[in-house]
Amino acid sequence: MTISIGDKLPELSLLEATPDGQNMASTAEIFAGKKIVLFAVPGAFTPTCHVSHLPGYIEHREAILAKGVDEIIVLSVNDGHVMNAWAKNTGAEGKIRFLADWNAAFSKTIGMDMDLSAGAMGVRSKRYSMIVEDGVVTAINLEEAPRQAVTSGAAAILEQL
Repeated sequence: MTISIGDKLPELSLLEATPDGQNMASTAEIFAGKKIVLFAVPGAFTPTCHVSHLPGYIEHREAILAKGVDEIIVLSVNDGHVMNAWAKNTGAEGKIRFLADWNAAFSKTIGMDMDLSAGAMGVRSKRYSMIVEDGVVTAINLEEAPRQAVTSGAAAILEQL
């Protein structure tokens, strides 16, 4: 079942690489009492994710935060080291929080997983964005067209805030 507006996010752990090593963070702690924009990508460094999706959130970060958002998070089915390298490579380290759904448990639980084994990528997350307030989804935008980041992009989120 795919997560919907009004649903509470499941309590699971996501991985984050920090200067002190890898840290497991629970979704309950991440989202409690905050308004968060979360966007998910099929893979760090992949063409659309790296060239189109993430850059929009970096560019519009201040405008998004000015709308009362506490934090912007990008999620991908990668390991924490890859997500950390992506943050550093894009200059978004410390601006956007990079979380790894390392085993796809979060993506599977909310019904946003997809099997890209035919393309040698395995199970990945669908491309989407959502607004989450105190752990409850208040808006969700699933990208239907492959290789596009319009519906789930920063400009669309800004219109919803």
